[in-house]
Amino acid sequence: MIIWLNGTFGAGKTTTANELIGLVPDATIFDAEYVGYMLGHVEKLPKLGDFQHWPPWRHLVVETAAQLLGYIGGPLVIPQTVLVEQYWTEIRTGLQKYGIPVQHYVLHSDPDTLTERIETDSATNAQFPKARQWRLDHRAVYRDALPWLTREGEVVDTARLSPSQVARLVADAVSAASP
Repeated sequence: MIIWLNGTFGAGKTTTANELIGLVPDATIFDAEYVGYMLGHVEKLPKLGDFQHWPPWRHLVVETAAQLLGYIGGPLVIPQTVLVEQYWTEIRTGLQKYGIPVQHYVLHSDPDTLTERIETDSATNAQFPKARQWRLDHRAVYRDALPWLTREGEVVDTARLSPSQVARLVADAVSAASP
């Protein structure tokens, strides 16, 4: 199984994923961004501003997840923002072709809480100086994606919850949905 943690940049997906693997037996994190970083070294790929725009990224995420599940078992926790519905459909459909169930959770916060979290994330802001503004700039893209995200995933309101509380909610939902 795949536990996909979606939501805007800065919503707490990675922090929640790290908490979640302690709550879901045999869970492993698969950070799909590394597939994008790998492809970033391919010189002939067009410069599109986001590795998710490359069709090979979406295909390789599916293939890598399937291979990992076959090799190490699961579930896999994938903390990855996907805000383009077509891209999500490609990924979900690809995983379904492998018979891999996907539980999709959208970590959501109101705009003020999200802005405060981005502004005060000193670790990310120090390590990646441009990340703060990039995350702030993508709030509108997330807002525009919310209609399809709420159809495709279970929304978890994180505004007043700690990462461990969010992880517990997701773990409980995973447990309830598992046979």
